[in-house]
Amino acid sequence: MGANVTIVGDGAMATLCAIILSENGHAVRMWSMFPAAVGDLARDRENRRFLPGHRLPDAVGVTADAAAVLADADVAIQAVPTQFIRMWWTALAELCPADLPVCSVAKGIENRTLMRPSQVLLDVLGDKLPTRRPVAALSGPCIAPQVARRLPATVTVAANQDSFARRIQEMFNRPYFRVYTNEDLVGVEVAGATKNIVAIAAGILDGLGAGDNAKASLLTRGLAEITRLGEALGARRETFAGLAGVGDLVTTCISPEGRNRSFGEAVGKGRTVLQALNATRSVIEGVATTASVVELAAKLGVDMPITQAVHSVLFADRSPREAIVELMSRPLKSEV
Repeated sequence: MGANVTIVGDGAMATLCAIILSENGHAVRMWSMFPAAVGDLARDRENRRFLPGHRLPDAVGVTADAAAVLADADVAIQAVPTQFIRMWWTALAELCPADLPVCSVAKGIENRTLMRPSQVLLDVLGDKLPTRRPVAALSGPCIAPQVARRLPATVTVAANQDSFARRIQEMFNRPYFRVYTNEDLVGVEVAGATKNIVAIAAGILDGLGAGDNAKASLLTRGLAEITRLGEALGARRETFAGLAGVGDLVTTCISPEGRNRSFGEAVGKGRTVLQALNATRSVIEGVATTASVVELAAKLGVDMPITQAVHSVLFADRSPREAIVELMSRPLKSEV
């Protein structure tokens, strides 16, 4: 029996989730804060801005009416980029049922608070039950346009309640979209956020023409520092060797359709950070997350030289070549 699902967001992942869940027989409604976006989606039945060429099923409702979209929802899917979760969900908080479970598909760390998406949701909505509201994170190598073309993808879902992770697994699983469960909510969210930073670095290397050896080294050492941060936050080391970790990292760093990698490539080719940001309609989540992770790493005493190098390029006007020279000139040490 299908569930009533509310999807919060109007971007590529929101649209992809609507398509998958509708195919699985769930009653889906998308909610956006922006009436213009709602009008375009309702009229065109296609997200021409963020996921062009893929029809939104006729059964999917689209609305800007927050009260209507939450009235009988069984599950909500949080598909707004991390830095906007607080704003969007604050608009919904008073209307959101106290027991409504929420699964996030966003990847990032909120600026200033240094919270993961599930933490932001619980903070905004409040813990209104004796037991915590069920929250989950669906993550892994999942480039929306490719999944929308029914190219095979495999992801993982973690939650603060195992039963909710299994429920999301069943709701989303498709012949072309396989979903595993994971018990490490912290690790899944940290991996999803930090891989975007390494992807920016990978794009910079591509823009500079640094070669495959450099990219392989970047992914390997990037994974090492991501894992260090995750463990300092209480995550399990093995999570970073799985789909949410190395799986998502590889995809994001090599795919021409990866937003963060493509942004980094533009910077590597000589565009300023502002020019590269203005050249895309999409949110480059890794930029804001870089600032958050540098602050978080300093707070925890975690060494993250690649993240620091990306931060210097994004926020301190360091040239990409200078940042690479600095990384390559660090004191020699053991790999492990």
